[in-house]
Amino acid sequence: MTVATAFFALLVVLNLSGLQYYLLPKAEQVRSPLHVWFRPSGYLGQGAGVLALAIFLFLWLYPLRKKFRWLAFTGAISKWLDVHSLAALGLPLLVAAHATWRFGGVIGIGFWSMLVVWASGIVGRYLYARIPRSQAGVELTIEEIGAQRQALLQEIAEWSGLEVRDIDAVLDADPLPKTGIGLWQTLRRMISDDLRRRRAAAELRRRIRVMRPMQRREDAAALREVLRLASREMALVQQSRMLEATQNILRFWHVAHRPLAVTALVAVLIHVAVVVSLGATWFW
Repeated sequence: MTVATAFFALLVVLNLSGLQYYLLPKAEQVRSPLHVWFRPSGYLGQGAGVLALAIFLFLWLYPLRKKFRWLAFTGAISKWLDVHSLAALGLPLLVAAHATWRFGGVIGIGFWSMLVVWASGIVGRYLYARIPRSQAGVELTIEEIGAQRQALLQEIAEWSGLEVRDIDAVLDADPLPKTGIGLWQTLRRMISDDLRRRRAAAELRRRIRVMRPMQRREDAAALREVLRLASREMALVQQSRMLEATQNILRFWHVAHRPLAVTALVAVLIHVAVVVSLGATWFW
């Protein structure tokens, strides 16, 4: 996470340092001393473009990891998804710096296609997190979800001093399955569940403080851990209830996301081929 934070900070600094150049009219940019650095074929501008291309190509390794099981030695799918998501988040800023925040022609098609893919990727990551999985990234069965939930409730009860049934009543996640609901209703229910978990966790915190006043620093740390476990328990119930609906919407998302990603890739490769063939680089 520290590396990701440093990377995003670097991207922000890059774009802010070129802000004066980006805001100039195009006719005045060529007379600016910053032109040699920030133009699309400049040292920093084209460097950002090359890095964006490298990251964009790297993102295509994640689908390969999911498809071929013999690549399991490269790491768990869940870890690959984390890296895939973090790498993709920085792409718009890199491409914008390369294009000097002007998006016309083929690079414009590539940028806006990439931005749509980027936005749909955020939605896909949100949906993926709503399907209960093991640490290896494998989907859990309903039985495994139930066993995890009972273990979490018992752990919370042992520390807090509350009865399991009282904790269950506070968390009060509706266990009834929700099937046959539409796309927007599914998304609305997911967001509603996220907000509901916050309210239930706040109520559990209040009850635990009544039972066990926080007198030591260790108590506060333990309370945070209990609340994390409670949030996980509620998420398991909500996710199992919405499992079928979430799987359906995720399949729909895959159908839409892949063509958009291919479109962006084709546009970017055409742009790169044109630039290299014209020799419009400082390193070629």
